[in-house]
Amino acid sequence: MATVSPEELKKRKIGRVLTKLGKISREQVHEALAKQRQMDPKARKMLGEILVEMGLVTERDVLEALAGQAGMGFVEVGKLTLDQETIDAIPAETAMAYQCVPVEYDRARKRLKVVVKSPDNFRAVDDLRLLMGFKVEAFVAPPEQVDEKLKEHYAAAKSSIADVVGEIGSDAGLANLSNRPGGGQSIDLEAVLDASEDNKVIKLMNLVLLQAIKDRASDIHFEPFEDEFKMRYRIDGVLYEMVPPPAYLGPAITSRVKVMANLDIAERRLPQDGRIELTVGGTPVDLRVSVLPTMHGESVVMRVLDRSNVELSLDRVGLRSNDYETVSQMIHKPNGIVIVTGPTGSGKTTTLYAALQERNGPSEKILTAEDPVEYDIDGLCQCQINTEAGLTFASCLRSFLRQDPDVILVGEIRDLETAQIAVQASLTGHLVFSTLHTNDAPSSVVRLLDLGLEAFLLTATIEAIIAQRLCRTVCANCKEPYTPTEEQLMELQLRPEDVADRQFFRGRGCDVCHGSGYKGRTALFEIMVMDDGLRDLIMKEASTAVLREEARKRGMRSLRESGLLAIYDGLTTIDEVVRETALDD
Repeated sequence: MATVSPEELKKRKIGRVLTKLGKISREQVHEALAKQRQMDPKARKMLGEILVEMGLVTERDVLEALAGQAGMGFVEVGKLTLDQETIDAIPAETAMAYQCVPVEYDRARKRLKVVVKSPDNFRAVDDLRLLMGFKVEAFVAPPEQVDEKLKEHYAAAKSSIADVVGEIGSDAGLANLSNRPGGGQSIDLEAVLDASEDNKVIKLMNLVLLQAIKDRASDIHFEPFEDEFKMRYRIDGVLYEMVPPPAYLGPAITSRVKVMANLDIAERRLPQDGRIELTVGGTPVDLRVSVLPTMHGESVVMRVLDRSNVELSLDRVGLRSNDYETVSQMIHKPNGIVIVTGPTGSGKTTTLYAALQERNGPSEKILTAEDPVEYDIDGLCQCQINTEAGLTFASCLRSFLRQDPDVILVGEIRDLETAQIAVQASLTGHLVFSTLHTNDAPSSVVRLLDLGLEAFLLTATIEAIIAQRLCRTVCANCKEPYTPTEEQLMELQLRPEDVADRQFFRGRGCDVCHGSGYKGRTALFEIMVMDDGLRDLIMKEASTAVLREEARKRGMRSLRESGLLAIYDGLTTIDEVVRETALDD
């Protein structure tokens, strides 16, 4: 076989790479290319596949050529004997998640060589650099050999957070952190930085991140207190506590997060914000990092934005069939304003993204102004608000009107100026989506009037207001029927005779739902569609109670009523609906 440097193979076409490597001749490449051109364009195969089918090369030859094309070396990892120090350089969970095996490790120079199954897995290399803090060089090896090494060295080596915390607690070097002078706000930054680069701390952080993504957590909390350091996940809107590490390790864990998010480690007096981008199991995951100084150290919250965890489809956000038809009509109007309202964390952004996806297509120009941009969606022109640089919702929206859009999303209407420009956009033939922070749909009208918007502009532009809440759904794995008590029914203003023919369900608690009885969430909706009667009441500045009563007469289902239907459908429980919705007047 010809010896060719990786630099010579980069950016060459696969046929030329195989020729350079001495696997085939130029005539054979031309023969395969001619066969490829004869194929139906819709079913046309890659050149490497055709060469394999013709029996001219093996799949291993093609993999070696693809590695060379990507500037990576090719290694027969099955022939290598790996020492324990090299194996321990990557935690088992990380190796299994990224399907990679370390083959060479230089602790002093912080250099690591790994093998992966495919040159397409280059994102794993970037993530390993970020997670491990090493200089990582990647090679490609036959997939079956990588699988064999993973099975040999990592299959039985998985550890829990409790195991890693136990290892840290017995580590004399890390325990010395608690004895160093300068407690409280004064710490030895050099010592903390060294600790943050310790393999056990790195292993703990990687395990926490991978576990959070696996359990579909929305947030990870690291919280310092006087005598302890807590780690908590938020899953389906509820916080769960993990096994806490030793309190003295708090600054090291915080520093590790700061290093990964490119934040200033030395700055401990001011809040900081950053982001970490990972690709776990082929899925891009965006971690938004917020650092807040507190009395006993820095509190860190990481928002986990996992694209695979969000259903960006309008028919999968929890709308009932009649509600889905109503919302579909609203979002396909040529102009007007559709507002989604609810508290923080009620799923407003997901619903709006789902609505935009419904409109997303080659014939539509869609612009969004968001703070922050939570998900990068193909086909949408998304703008990140930057108030420090003067890019506010109002200024961004003003510029949108010169961009010839069909649909505009304003992340939130916070002030009169933004509201006025949204109205102007609607009146000039654009459909505008936005959010408000109010408790229900009718109170949104009063909120907009309080901002200073004129009533006649509201009635001329608003097409619908959608209030929503998220409530946990009963775990399908341990779901069981039960009979609610009279006290529980009273919470819903019901009597036993009212629900004599109804069946109620709850989760017994199992490993799948971590014993909570709930897995996943569904949305409850309250949809107020504007008509002439409601517009007349708004012009007369009617109260929220009057608007609510009139809207319900016209078919609006309240949040509590939507919750009741979800209970009757066996989706959720009485406790969840009572917790998330207010009693109807």
